Amino acid sequence: MVNELITIVEDEDDIRALVCAGLKKERFRVREYADGKGFLSSLKSEKPDLVVLDVMLPDTDGFAICRGMRADRALAAIPVIMLTARAEEADRVLGLELGADDYVVKPFSPKELAARVKAVLRRASPETSRSRLEVADGLLIDTDTLEVTLHGKQLELTQAEFRILHLLATRIGWVFSREKILDHLWGDEKNVTDRSVDVHVKHLRDKLGPAGKMIANVRGVGYKIVAPESEHRPADRK
Repeated sequence: MVNELITIVEDEDDIRALVCAGLKKERFRVREYADGKGFLSSLKSEKPDLVVLDVMLPDTDGFAICRGMRADRALAAIPVIMLTARAEEADRVLGLELGADDYVVKPFSPKELAARVKAVLRRASPETSRSRLEVADGLLIDTDTLEVTLHGKQLELTQAEFRILHLLATRIGWVFSREKILDHLWGDEKNVTDRSVDVHVKHLRDKLGPAGKMIANVRGVGYKIVAPESEHRPADRK
C-alpha cells in the first residue's frame, strides 16, 4: 500500500511537531519545513501528494506560495490545505480563491486535520474506477481485462509494464518518482533497486513503438506521461 507524502510548512515548532505526529499516526509519510524557502527548494527534487501550508511564515506568506504553485504547471495539481490563526472570513475566502483546497483555523485537533487531509486526497485522487482509460495516440488501457491496445492492436505487456503504464496514465502530466512506482508495484515487499523501474520503462517504450515517446523521463526524479498537447524534448529521454 502506498502511503501518501504530506509536506508540512509551519514555523512554530510545537505546532509542526503536533501535525507531523498526528499524520504519522494515520500512516502518512511526512516532510517538514519551518520556512517557505526550504519548502520551495524541496519541490525541485520531490513533490508531495499534499501540502499543509501555514499562512504566516518568517520569510514569506502562504498565500504567495499557494498563488505561485497554482501558476506553475508542474505544481498546480498538488492539493493545499492552508493552516492559520487568522479566522476572518476574508482570509478564508482569499485562500480558497487562490486555489487552496481547504482552510483550517488554529487551534485545531490533529484528528480533525488528518480527516481533512484524507478528504482532500480523496477528492484529488485520479478516477481509477473507470475500466477504460484512453491515453493518447490511439492508446487504450482496459483495467477489467488488463489489456492495452494501440490503434486496435493488443500489446503483450508484462504485469509490471501494465501497472506502470496504468499508474502514469491515471494522472497525465504528473511526475511519479521511481520510489513511488516501486511502491505501487511491490509495496513493502520490494527487494529491488529503483533502477529496475528504468528497465521496465525501457521495455514498455519499446513495445509502444513511436507512442513510447509520450513517456517522458524527468531526470533524477522519475517518469510522467506527456499531455497530448505538450511537446516532448528528446533530451528528456534516456
